[in-house]
Amino acid sequence: MELIVDGNKVFAATGGKTFDRQKPTVIFLHGAGFDRTAWLLQSRWFAHHGRSVLAVDLPGHGRSEGSPLASVADMADWTCRLIDEAGVSRPALVGHSLGALVALETAARRPDGVRALGLLGVAVEMPVHPEMLESAAANTGKVRELMTFWGLGRVMQQGTAPMPGLWLTRASLALLGAARPGVIHRDLAACNSYAGALEAARRVTCPTAFVLGDSDLMTPPAKARPLIDAIGDKRVTILPQCGHFMMSEQPDRTLAALQAVL
Repeated sequence: MELIVDGNKVFAATGGKTFDRQKPTVIFLHGAGFDRTAWLLQSRWFAHHGRSVLAVDLPGHGRSEGSPLASVADMADWTCRLIDEAGVSRPALVGHSLGALVALETAARRPDGVRALGLLGVAVEMPVHPEMLESAAANTGKVRELMTFWGLGRVMQQGTAPMPGLWLTRASLALLGAARPGVIHRDLAACNSYAGALEAARRVTCPTAFVLGDSDLMTPPAKARPLIDAIGDKRVTILPQCGHFMMSEQPDRTLAALQAVL
């Protein structure tokens, strides 16, 4: 499905079902350097169980036009305009990593306009190692390797993916390798500079699902504790032996955690 936001085409997967504005909507927001395909299982389940789904490619990502946005605040403003363009009221927002920060900031800006939140791989701060930023700025392969090997849990790197024949390490490298030049650097810099997560969390009033991996080196669960404490209506799921890419590493458990709130 295509929408027009700020004069640019935005592509969104609808989970294999025709988008219906009359149904409750779930909007999925991907992480740095990724695209809508990060949500294959979760988006499809909701689309086939009474929800309308928009798993979007952020500007400059995947099949969406435009340049990648420079900050979490800019992405939240863009998400608000996307919601208006889609013509939906009170959607649920699900975000991973950078997308989780964007979902959180969007919900804070629209306290009565977001039905529920799903925050995956999130932390109160997301500093990025200077070596990763340097590699991303130079558009070398090193940043993709670092993101993959720090992101995937140790168990998944040993070849124990839930689907036979699925090699998550190669899948991550391939997806990050498809990103346009400058996209990963812009995304990581936005994570690195964002300092508004705690204040945003204090303004969130909707039910919120936190989905965290106990082996996540990028956003360890302890780093999410200030956000968890700031939100009153929440459900926290910590997935065992799971890294940062929980949607792929443990897709069924991730889905179950989202189902409980969404």
